[in-house]
Amino acid sequence: MNKRLRNILVGFGIVIVMLQFVQPTRNLGFVEGKEDISKTVDVPLEVKSILQKSCNDCHSNATVYPWYTNIQPLGLWIQHHVDEGKQELNFSTFNLYSPKKKAHKMEELIEMVETNEMPLNSYTWIHKEAVLNEGDKAVLLQWAKATFTSLKAAQ
Repeated sequence: MNKRLRNILVGFGIVIVMLQFVQPTRNLGFVEGKEDISKTVDVPLEVKSILQKSCNDCHSNATVYPWYTNIQPLGLWIQHHVDEGKQELNFSTFNLYSPKKKAHKMEELIEMVETNEMPLNSYTWIHKEAVLNEGDKAVLLQWAKATFTSLKAAQ
């Protein structure tokens, strides 16, 4: 191995080791609180169960972190996804949204589930239990459409 390649590999190794000391802020709050979605709309138990297994890790204030999120830069990448997901839709703070934004978020949820964009493939690849089967999709979509209709009517 030539000296330049060896120096590059050693440098890369040092960076990887140093990255292990960088730990992102964890999303370890509560799913349900005074501002969660159930304070705005009825969320049946079956829907809560679907949200818990397929949505809440990225769309609530309570992420369940697997062991591999402690390995950097993987943990930083995953936390970035969680932060983006919460920015798009956060069920834990849904009640803070304006009435118009609540309806719009339900409309987006419907579109994302119907087009199989959510949950993300990169998430379900590892979390097989999060894959929405046809029954889960039907229940979630029926609830989301009814919720959208009621939120739209309330504006």
